[in-house]
Amino acid sequence: MKMKTKKMTETSPCDAGTGGQALQRKIRVWDPLIRGFHWGLVVAFSVAFVSAEQSGAVHEISGYVVAGLVAIRLIWGFLGSRYARFTQFLKGPKATVRYLRDMVRGHERRYLGHNPAGAAMIVALLISLSGTAYTGWLMRDQTGLTSSLELPQIVTPAFADEDDEARLRGVGRDKGAGVVAEAHETLANLTLLLIAGHLAGVALASFRHRENLARAMVVGDKRGPEPDDIA
Repeated sequence: MKMKTKKMTETSPCDAGTGGQALQRKIRVWDPLIRGFHWGLVVAFSVAFVSAEQSGAVHEISGYVVAGLVAIRLIWGFLGSRYARFTQFLKGPKATVRYLRDMVRGHERRYLGHNPAGAAMIVALLISLSGTAYTGWLMRDQTGLTSSLELPQIVTPAFADEDDEARLRGVGRDKGAGVVAEAHETLANLTLLLIAGHLAGVALASFRHRENLARAMVVGDKRGPEPDDIA
């Protein structure tokens, strides 16, 4: 009996150590494309926002980079690695509301990938960034702007001379350009607000779950799942 008791006592610390190491192990969550997309988007949007009133060429180029990155992310959301796929982290309104309620109460569960609130933010950001890029393109492409937002013809062509028709087209183009410019600015400001909300959520989740999420998006690794986590 003494020998058995001694053996159990000696192996218990080893088991505990093994379990502790298992809980602290790192696993790869964010693939290189996701990390490149994330930080590339940070740089491109920042440059576009800062250069909006200063450099038209820089603003335009960075806007095209944003559009290209969004397109790549949409494709990768269907073809990418496990935690990059939309089917892995999009949970629906009920799950999102439930997660937010748990977060307010301070006992939300840890997700290895995107949590439901983060997933909703990703969708909102992709929509706002797409809208910002599209309205920016309309402002640059006068042909697309004219065909999209030209006012309906008021004067019948049979009774309108060329000057009247040209004037009406000019009025329609000017009003359309004003609407698009206002929409572009509104969407850009909305995107900035969403980014602020995203940063606040990252800071809160990092604090609650004792994990540096910004660093995880740099190196790609996160702490392995614990018993109550959702992997």
